[in-house]
Amino acid sequence: MTLDISLSFYKPEHLQELQSFTLNNDDKRFTSLPKEVLTQTLGVKDRYPVVILKNDLPVGFFILYTSKETLAPYTNNPFALLLSSLSVNAAHHGKGYAKKAMLQLPSFVSGYFPWCDEIILAVNYLNTRAKHLYMKSGFLDKGRRRIGSLGEQLILHYFL
Repeated sequence: MTLDISLSFYKPEHLQELQSFTLNNDDKRFTSLPKEVLTQTLGVKDRYPVVILKNDLPVGFFILYTSKETLAPYTNNPFALLLSSLSVNAAHHGKGYAKKAMLQLPSFVSGYFPWCDEIILAVNYLNTRAKHLYMKSGFLDKGRRRIGSLGEQLILHYFL
């Protein structure tokens, strides 16, 4: 069932499709378009842009961070990764691609970051669709909160 969806580190051949991504108005409030954050990650140590592919077509995007400085507001676990900026191109919404990608995330992370024992993320309290996605994908709410630019965020954990 998940064979049509895969995760790949960003490659230059993904750029054109990623630059054409659009988000619906609700998603624009809570996440960034790949073209807005990709240049901030390319060639930067400890930042890993990841593309969600349907066959070979980019349909989604997120960034994994390993730097202690970036992780500090979320956890003191030195073996954690931070997932940020998850987006799915509006043209591909509602097809389950994000869930399939999140279900593949633990094995992807374990394969490329074998030292990692936890994936963490912050999701806005008002972003009910994303909260539901993460919880259905195995992320846990351990009660930790922080205030982000749009208000309260839940810090969610996936223990590997």
